[in-house]
Amino acid sequence: MNAWPLLGIALVVLGFALRMSPVLVVVGAGLATALLAGFSPTETLVLFGESFVKHRYLALVLLFLPALAVLERQGLREHVRDFIRKHRALSAGRLLLLYLGLRQVLAALGLTSLGGQAQSVRPLLAPMAEAAAQPATEAERQRILALCAATDNVGLFFGEDIFIAFGAVLLMQGFYAEHGLMLEPLQIALWGLPTALCAFLIHGLRVARLERLA
Repeated sequence: MNAWPLLGIALVVLGFALRMSPVLVVVGAGLATALLAGFSPTETLVLFGESFVKHRYLALVLLFLPALAVLERQGLREHVRDFIRKHRALSAGRLLLLYLGLRQVLAALGLTSLGGQAQSVRPLLAPMAEAAAQPATEAERQRILALCAATDNVGLFFGEDIFIAFGAVLLMQGFYAEHGLMLEPLQIALWGLPTALCAFLIHGLRVARLERLA
């Protein structure tokens, strides 16, 4: 077994620890891993190209970035802050709880792209929660921003487990089928409901503590 390619993991950890550009860290670690695994530079570029072609739909995410940049330049974050200040009944805790439920439901329906850190958390959810909570210190502000990001992650992660066409569900169906146990994707997905409900309740209790900052 050639263990040298595992150094790519160390490069990722080191790069993030030094706060280097994530793109440079990931690409550099990928190149190093391929070369340490015995691939030639040409084979490495071919591998990168094939992976990009197979997953080219991910490049569509880049289309959000220019649009968000234009919207933020036109004052999107300021507008959502003003909206929240005019609706004082919507506290930070209630806002995050509402977003968590909506994110889980949409993810369970397969609409995972209707949300995300770049698309909704940074330009919309974070400034709205910050305006609702009005943190007095920088530590409280950072805690609110962290909870906004965590709320999106929890909603997506535990919501998509209920989607019948989710990759993990289909993987489990194939595994059981290979061992003679025939299950429908819906049967497997429904077992994700208790976990999703627990995740909603547990994280809901965490964001509810923000009520004292509202």
